[in-house]
Amino acid sequence: MVDLSKHKLELTYPCSWKYKIVMLESINVKNISKDIFSGREHDVKESNVSKKGKFKSYTIELIVHNDDDRNELHRLLGAHKDIKMVL
Repeated sequence: MVDLSKHKLELTYPCSWKYKIVMLESINVKNISKDIFSGREHDVKESNVSKKGKFKSYTIELIVHNDDDRNELHRLLGAHKDIKMVL
């Protein structure tokens, strides 16, 4: 098995990046989108619905400008009260 912690992700910025989020089905993803990506062009697509319909996943794609930008967006998504998981 490869230990990924020993490898640094090498990207050429700016680049397109996708985040996958999982949240309760009852939450409007547009509110989260406004909270975190206000003023930034981004695309949100529904990805999947859980077997019992309680959760939905979405793919969010946008341009990130550097490692700090990419990591900060991941942190903001993970800290949002309505998001259960970020991939």
